[in-house]
Amino acid sequence: MKFVLAPDKYKGSLTGNEFCEAVSNGIRKVFPNALIIKKPLADGGDGTLEVVESYLKGSMVKMLIKDPLFRDVESAYMLSGDKKTAFVEMSEASGFKLLQKDELNCMHTTSFGTGQMILDAIEKGAAKIVLGIGGSATNDGGMGMAVALGFRFLDGEGNILDPIGKNLIKVQEIDAKGVSGTLRNVKVRVACDVNNPLHGPQGAAYVYGPQKGANKEEVAFLDKGLEHFANVLQRTFSVDVQRIPGAGAAGGLGAGAVVFLNAELASGVDLVMDIAGFGNALDNTDWIITGEGKLDGQTSAGKTIQGVLKLAKKKGVPVAALCGAVDVSIDEIKDMGLDYAVSIMNGPGSLEEAKANTYKNLELAGYNFANLVKKSKEIPGQE
Repeated sequence: MKFVLAPDKYKGSLTGNEFCEAVSNGIRKVFPNALIIKKPLADGGDGTLEVVESYLKGSMVKMLIKDPLFRDVESAYMLSGDKKTAFVEMSEASGFKLLQKDELNCMHTTSFGTGQMILDAIEKGAAKIVLGIGGSATNDGGMGMAVALGFRFLDGEGNILDPIGKNLIKVQEIDAKGVSGTLRNVKVRVACDVNNPLHGPQGAAYVYGPQKGANKEEVAFLDKGLEHFANVLQRTFSVDVQRIPGAGAAGGLGAGAVVFLNAELASGVDLVMDIAGFGNALDNTDWIITGEGKLDGQTSAGKTIQGVLKLAKKKGVPVAALCGAVDVSIDEIKDMGLDYAVSIMNGPGSLEEAKANTYKNLELAGYNFANLVKKSKEIPGQE
């Protein structure tokens, strides 16, 4: 028997590697000689850096950068062993996790620190950049990132603007004279799992601004700023960013990455699966076992399990999901394409107790699933 273990993390309780270890222990109690391939995954959001590091055999590059409020903070990105590929996680430089709750206000935050890490990676020789953009605290259209790379944003009087959300509306000219020519030779792929346009009712400001500290009036102001910014980008670079699905991701950094980095927006889990060599691992596989903290309606919206299911379907491999909680109907499980889905919780208890017992419960779930597979093979006509 061959099993491929391809989970996301259980946020707050287990990493993907710990999931693989627990489930593997359970399987081996039933199939001691099974071939078990461990491929922990992520969807491009918070925590992706840790997953990618193991596949690229890279090292963390620590550096002093500016946080979303322009304060000095030590952060890091990952550089592959051959120094040709860098993985930059936006949340490490420009994420809301770097701010206190009362500091959140995307009128004043910047993606400058993200640009600093990208520039450092390029200067160290990286020819490929993978940029994860989940968890941002910004709504600056990627201005901050661009300024770190050498772009300048000017108002109608030629004054240099600070690269923050409230200044989007003031941008009249974009000066690229200070941008290094090496930027054109770098291939950038952005992990982007939303399809929001840059502005409008489904745009960056209206959908994500409130959770980044903007009030109703500020959201409307930021949206007008993004619309104005889109017009300036089209006038300057002949790119209509409003037509690009995902341009509104990370406060408009999706749009900024396309224009300033010539980046490709792609599914986060697809990028991680590519880095992990996940597709090649599925040859002659009997079962894929995946999982996440909660299987719900968001799972099919670009999350790790959905990415696993998409590739599994192409390869004709059945998929089982072992999750902390299952909050979907039978019909939804069928629609997702899952062949088996179960919550690992064993009885009532608090959330804290459930998290404390996650490893033990996952090991048991792995054992029970493997036993079910074994019994099904013993029944004539069953597989």
